[in-house]
Amino acid sequence: MHFPARLRPDGFVLALLATVLIASFLPARGGAADFAQFIADAAIVFLFFLHGAKLSRAAVIAGAVHWRLHLAVLAMTFGIFPVLGLLLTMLPLLDPDLAAGVLFLSAAPSTVQSSVAFTAIAGGNVAAAVCSAALSSLLGVFLTPALVTLLIGGEQAGQFTTAAIVTIMLQLVAPFLAGHLLRPMIGRWIEARAGLVSLADRGAILLVVYAAFGAAVAEGLWTRTGTGELLLVLLICVVMLVAALMLSAIIGRVLGFCEQDRIVILFCGSKKSLAAGVPIAGVLFPAATVGTIILPLMIFHQIQLIVCAWIARWYAQRNPSQGAENGGDVSRDAPGRS
Repeated sequence: MHFPARLRPDGFVLALLATVLIASFLPARGGAADFAQFIADAAIVFLFFLHGAKLSRAAVIAGAVHWRLHLAVLAMTFGIFPVLGLLLTMLPLLDPDLAAGVLFLSAAPSTVQSSVAFTAIAGGNVAAAVCSAALSSLLGVFLTPALVTLLIGGEQAGQFTTAAIVTIMLQLVAPFLAGHLLRPMIGRWIEARAGLVSLADRGAILLVVYAAFGAAVAEGLWTRTGTGELLLVLLICVVMLVAALMLSAIIGRVLGFCEQDRIVILFCGSKKSLAAGVPIAGVLFPAATVGTIILPLMIFHQIQLIVCAWIARWYAQRNPSQGAENGGDVSRDAPGRS
């Protein structure tokens, strides 16, 4: 049976769903879990190395100094999202612990790897996405505990700071800089193999999903929470994501950004990081409540990947030349011209 192109299931979305199912029934445990996490981390390092090698020096400089774009993303992540969280936690049927989880979700930093990957797939400003998402993660080390303390009353936020900064520098910033420094030697080879970068984008996301979701399942994700609570949290996460996507799109247009920059705001401004959120929660909350606290974040994380994968593919199909060739090159879209 042949489906019309617009009704045909997206292969990457199907791969994401399959990954979640595999992680649910066959989660990695013990040494296998450590190995899965190592492979996922290695894939992310390779992904950022490729993006560093692909981007021109002009694109990196333009992305780094694009302060208006970064402020727009930060406003979404640490300003508008907490307001959405406060509004949604007013629902009378929401369990107090799950309500705290929703507030924690709203205070978490933006995810880096999938934001950059989806921006690249959609043909957006990859250089600015790398800088904006990394900045969000770095500031999130300080802002997320502060927001959690303000909204929920968490404690001991400072203990996470050093480890998070070191992880971000070694896993994301260092390989990006290494790839960019080696660009004169390998840049042409990378540009001639756009499919390699595309495969790395998608493969890194699938590996991260399996490692993170599998770890949650191994810790008893599906036995801690009832069906009714799961459905309610699922509904809240869907509403929050839809609102965030709509507000991100509106902000990009109202502030007059070009389409490549609007794509960055859309993907970086609407996401939340599971990789950064889980360790922060482990520091801020008692061990007995961490599982419930991070449940909304885990659900939101999966939904955002599936929805944003579809949106990214829609952009790529609409403008195939941007997604395949320029990789978000913003050399012609310098700050102030957005």
